[in-house]
This record gives sequence, structure tokens and C-alpha cells, in this order.
Amino acid sequence: MFIKMPNYEIVIETGGIRSLSTWIHEVYTYPNLFVVTDRHVDQLYHQTLIDALPDFILSFVVIEPGESSKSLSTYQAVIDQLIHLGMKRNHMLVAFGGGVVGDLTGYVAATLYRGVPYIQIPTTLLAQVDSSIGGKVGIDLPQGKNLIGAFYDPKLVMIDPLFLSTLDEREYHNGLAEMIKAGLIGDRRLYQHLLTYDQVTEQEIALSIGVKRDLVLMDPYDQKERMYLNFGHTFGHAIEKKHHYQIYKHGEAISYGMLIALQIGIRLGETKPELYEEVKELLLRLNLVKEPLLNPMHYAEDILTDKKYLSDGLNYVIVPKVGVAKIIKLKESDWS
Repeated sequence: MFIKMPNYEIVIETGGIRSLSTWIHEVYTYPNLFVVTDRHVDQLYHQTLIDALPDFILSFVVIEPGESSKSLSTYQAVIDQLIHLGMKRNHMLVAFGGGVVGDLTGYVAATLYRGVPYIQIPTTLLAQVDSSIGGKVGIDLPQGKNLIGAFYDPKLVMIDPLFLSTLDEREYHNGLAEMIKAGLIGDRRLYQHLLTYDQVTEQEIALSIGVKRDLVLMDPYDQKERMYLNFGHTFGHAIEKKHHYQIYKHGEAISYGMLIALQIGIRLGETKPELYEEVKELLLRLNLVKEPLLNPMHYAEDILTDKKYLSDGLNYVIVPKVGVAKIIKLKESDWS
């Protein structure tokens, strides 16, 4: 299964890692590849990647897993290692891991030597349906998430659902949260599937990616329609930051954020209460949220550094009904 983006192709194929070498040869002509991965993925799949790329010379840079690695210090360390390993401007980077690895590696690719080619091989459901798609790359600052970044497309995204077999239930559900979001903002059929089924196939992964693809094509640089993808993320990012990225996984944080957004929609007369109750029941069943739910006022201060907070207010996404998203200007009194 293939999804075409303007500057690259997304390949969705169970067992696709076995044809990775062929795909890389389509976009790259040199023998050297420089792989950035994390310690957990490296332990699981180091030899798998070597076996899949017998006609390339692989050099590995291994970082610690977790959001704390999306930092200036890790960014500097990765660049230092790549230069030490002999990476040149025409060599290719490989982001091999989850969203943290993909975001960090993409930002290294965008900035090292003023830009080097890279590909994404996402190994988590969250990365496969969201962070590896759309060309947004970046790192965090103490003041907030993804405050330094760029728009920089990969040359290829290879999505192999076989990698999902080693995810635990919590990490798998972490990815389902982003798929629920995609269904709520743009695909009723996907949302209805997730109301009933906890497991997804290539088809549902493609549907989720399709929602993001359509919005990215309409609005590549996040000025209007692409902002729909931020549904649940304003409070979600604040929740992650407040708890130092230790307590809640990204999907869990945005799940609370989606419920807060639905409540705000109800308060503004835009969203029906029945939708809130349905989504809450789904998120509770998947253990993405727990009762008592988080109080949005506990995160108000962290909202102020959100990059969507502009001089005239906060660009905030609500969902009046399944498949329809809307951007409003939000004032603090709207959630207090």
C-alpha cells in the first residue's frame, strides 16, 4: 500500500522491512547510511536492520529512549557523533524508532550541513500514524514541547506493522489515541472502527495517515487547516510538560486534552454532550484516561507558552461532531 506525498512516498507493508533496501536505492545512490535509534529499539532490531540492508554500510548512533532525549543536549551529542563517524552532506540519515527518534533525527537532518537527506522507519504505532508523516521535526525546550523545529520532508517513510508486535498494551493504546483523534477530526469510518476494535490493520493505519495527508496538502505550513491536527494537543502538551514527561505518555496526555476540548465545545454550544460521553467511555476502556479526570485549571500556566498562543489569543481546535473540526480563538475564561 502506498500513499503519495508531494516530495516522498509512504510505504505501508507488513514485512516491508525486507524490501527496504530496494526502496532506499530508489532515493539514494551512496553505500553509507547513518542510523539514529534508541537503546530499546537497537536491542530489539539492530540485527534485523543490518540483515535488511546487506548492500549498505551502516553506522549507528544510539540515544536513550524517552521524551527527555528530544533536547538540545542530545541534539548536540548526535551531531558530534555523526561528524566523528564521518558523515558528509550527501550521506543519508535513517530515523529508526518511535516519535522521539523521528523528531530528533529529522531536526538533525534539517540543520546539519544546512540539510541532509533522511528517511523514516517508525517502529511504534504512534509514530507510524502521526509523527513520521508531514515533515514536522523538532526538539523540546524546558519552556515547552516542540518549540524548536522545522518543516523538512524525508525521502521515504517505510511503515511495517510487524514492528508493532513488540509493543506492550500501553504503548499500542498510546498510538490508538492519535488514531481516535484522526477519526474525530476527519474520518467517521475510522472513528467507528475504533469504537469497537482495539486492534488495527494496514487499512486503519492508512485511513489515519490519510486524514493527516489531506490536511498537510491543504496547509503545508500549519496556518489553518493543518491546525486541526492539534485537537487535544494544547492541553495534552501542557500535561506532558507539567509532569516532566514522566507520568503520562503522549497519547494519554492528548486523550485528556481531547476530553477537555470536547467539554469546552459543549460550554460554547458547539459540541453535543453525547459525543463527550461516548469518547470518554472509549478512552476509559483503553486505559488512556482514568477517573477522576484531570482539572484543566492545573495546566493553565503551561498553556501560555504553547506555540499556538498568539498575540490575539490561543488558536484552539474543537470538534462539533465526528469528522468535523473547527478552530476558535480561546480566552482563559473559556476553560476556567
